[in-house]
Amino acid sequence: MKRLYLVRHAKSSWKDFTLNDFDRPLNKRGKRDAPFMAQKLKEMGEKPNIIISSPAKRTKKTAQHFTRTFDVPLILDDRLYEAYTSDFEAVLKEAFERYESVMLVSHNPGLTMFNDEISNKPIFNIPTTGIVTIDIKELDPFKGKQRFFIYPKQYYS
Repeated sequence: MKRLYLVRHAKSSWKDFTLNDFDRPLNKRGKRDAPFMAQKLKEMGEKPNIIISSPAKRTKKTAQHFTRTFDVPLILDDRLYEAYTSDFEAVLKEAFERYESVMLVSHNPGLTMFNDEISNKPIFNIPTTGIVTIDIKELDPFKGKQRFFIYPKQYYS
């Protein structure tokens, strides 16, 4: 059985409207939530073998917090920016050839749509820095059982 972690990037800043979408940085809340959620995942006894992220600034910065927490490699993959379900599937098929446990750090709406296609539990919206963990039982087509879904507002009031 394979394990998949889907992570939506942390909250990004809209302060500078001259920046294009790809270059938006994390805002103050995002800089707080990314290391916090990485640590929560670690405290749960979870650990991916590899982290694969969209190269957009906010996803890369989010992924780097998880990479530091788990001391695992980070790969940036252009296919995870503005990704469709088929893009997630292609990246995941390649990753699962080498790794048992993979974390994908990406964007909505694609990330939520991918969860809803492969998981036994649909989610209306994966919030920023939300983490969905799925045990993958079948690789073609991808079919899995959601283990848990956590996000920062569960921990902050």
